[in-house]
Order: sequence, then structure tokens, then C-alpha cells
Amino acid sequence: MREALKDVFDPELGYNIVDLGLVYEVELIDRLAVVIMTMTTPGCPASDMIQGGVKQRLEDMEGVDEVEINLVWDPRWSPQAMSPQAKEHFGIEQE
Repeated sequence: MREALKDVFDPELGYNIVDLGLVYEVELIDRLAVVIMTMTTPGCPASDMIQGGVKQRLEDMEGVDEVEINLVWDPRWSPQAMSPQAKEHFGIEQE
């Protein structure tokens, strides 16, 4: 499911939400996909669009009947949560 969520992009940053570090956990419980995720900021104007993309992408998967998204703000997102590829893309120094 995490790999499938790489098809969902943050429209403001133009990069997938997994490599941006917005997806904290994804779990399938029976046929319910539970996603724990965040946004880059609490007031993210693309939040509804991103969550809609997550829901649609996972519902399209075989074995998933329902999607529950838990939006959390702790831990807060930071650019350090990005994958090495995303950091390179955005010119962020690797630790």
C-alpha cells in the first residue's frame, strides 16, 4: 500500500507524499486500510485534495473496501522526513 501511495502527489510541491515523508503508517486490518499521515503545515490548502487522492488510490486496490485516514500533527513534519531522493530533488542537504 505504501508503494501505491507514491502515486499520490502534493500538488504544491509536485512530489509524491511517501517520499515527502507525509505518510507515517499504513496498515490493512481485514479490508480496512488505515493511514496515519500528516501535511507539511496544519493549514495546508491541498489537504483535502491529498487525502482524497489517498482514499481513491487505496480503494482502487484489490482487498481494500474502506480507507480510514488519521491526520496527525505530532510528530510535526519537517524536510528531514523526506526520502534521500526527495531531499536530493529539492536540494536539501543530507544528514
